[in-house]
Amino acid sequence: MSRVQSIERAFAVLGALADGPVGVTDVAGRVGLAKSTAARMLASLEREGAVEQVPGETRYRLGPRITTLASGRIETRGLVAIAHPTLADLAAQTGEATGLSVPDGRTVHYVDQVDSPNPVQVRDWTGSRIPMHAVSSGQVFLAHLSPSALARFLAQPLEQFTPRTLTDAGALLERLREVRRDGHGWVREEFAEGIASVAAPIAGPDGEVVAAVHIHGPVYRFPAPGSEAALAAAVRAAAARIGTRLRGGS
Repeated sequence: MSRVQSIERAFAVLGALADGPVGVTDVAGRVGLAKSTAARMLASLEREGAVEQVPGETRYRLGPRITTLASGRIETRGLVAIAHPTLADLAAQTGEATGLSVPDGRTVHYVDQVDSPNPVQVRDWTGSRIPMHAVSSGQVFLAHLSPSALARFLAQPLEQFTPRTLTDAGALLERLREVRRDGHGWVREEFAEGIASVAAPIAGPDGEVVAAVHIHGPVYRFPAPGSEAALAAAVRAAAARIGTRLRGGS
């Protein structure tokens, strides 16, 4: 059977980081590569999100893409089973559709939705994958990326979907600072005209953000005047409940 040396070397480098952050020299020594070769491998893996530099250091660690792949995105079916009752409660409480999403590369993957009891409903987004910068759940994920991973995301052009889509990196960064500060994010007609949403992050067993819960509805009624704070509090509380169950609590 033929062997692909570059793939073998990449896995060797990833294995060298499995026990924690190390520098280029240590990686080279552990896998038997020249330091220059190890540096090139690390740079390539960093571009793919498989490794990242520890903020403020020269050492490398496994990146968010490897963590996501290794965890199977917290096994989507199990996550949906845990979250669905809370989504149903949130939909009944707010009168609008609620949903659950997970990060998938540069996109948000919507994995569950509970429809609004209102006779006028928005479409079911389950199964859709949408660029992170254009939706509330995606902005929640971006707000919790490491600086290096966020820089890689912003290095590529941001697609415009409506006149309100944030396609300027500076404007998006300002929005992400607000999301981190507030613990939730609002998006109004940035992906689809006529739709608004608010989302909050769900933390997994290791404290990392692994999913998001959101509420969305048509802008003519959502959010109702004066209801923004209560809706944001409701979505944060729902995310906290799901996270507690995900981490083994009651």
